Amino acid sequence: MSRFKYPALLFATILGLAVLRIAGAEEARPASEVVIDVDSQQLRVVKQGQEVAKFPVSTSKFGLGDDFRSYKTPVGQLQICEKMGDKLPEGAVMKHGLFTGEIVLPNAPGRDTIVTRMIRLRGLEPQNKHALTRGIFIHGTPEEKRLGQPVSWGCIRMRSKDVVELCKQVEVGTRVVICSTGHPTKKLPEQIGDWVSNWWS
Repeated sequence: MSRFKYPALLFATILGLAVLRIAGAEEARPASEVVIDVDSQQLRVVKQGQEVAKFPVSTSKFGLGDDFRSYKTPVGQLQICEKMGDKLPEGAVMKHGLFTGEIVLPNAPGRDTIVTRMIRLRGLEPQNKHALTRGIFIHGTPEEKRLGQPVSWGCIRMRSKDVVELCKQVEVGTRVVICSTGHPTKKLPEQIGDWVSNWWS
């Protein structure tokens, strides 16, 4: 009988560790994911494979890419590494992540600045490895009437009220996918849930 005691104990230990590893992976998975569709100029918040929010955005007027000084929007898998502007009023002008003291109204003539919130992105793939150094953010813009069109200088622009809501729904570490059916390296699947599940496979 002793001959079977230790193999059984070893098997139970291995099984227990496997269960703990799976449970830990589930706990580490962020509550939300973000999918930015360049073609439709929309940002979607996804939870457990289901879309829970959708907002209009603006990506770069220079197209897609990650080269320095290209002013293009990078594609692929990225990650939120910092959130700035918590509790600032809508329209608060931000420079280098700090409130300048000025507040700009939506669609104020001649104003193209960063307002309200800044969500900094870090690239997770070779095709977007410069995103952090280039200063690629999701941020508020006063040019709200131009949302839905690719008019930015590389960042992802949102309405002030929308970027406030987004900040409430995502955390540092949340995965962000920027994709386009016209881009050779990333294609948007028919089902958002399929895309999100593939991140973790």
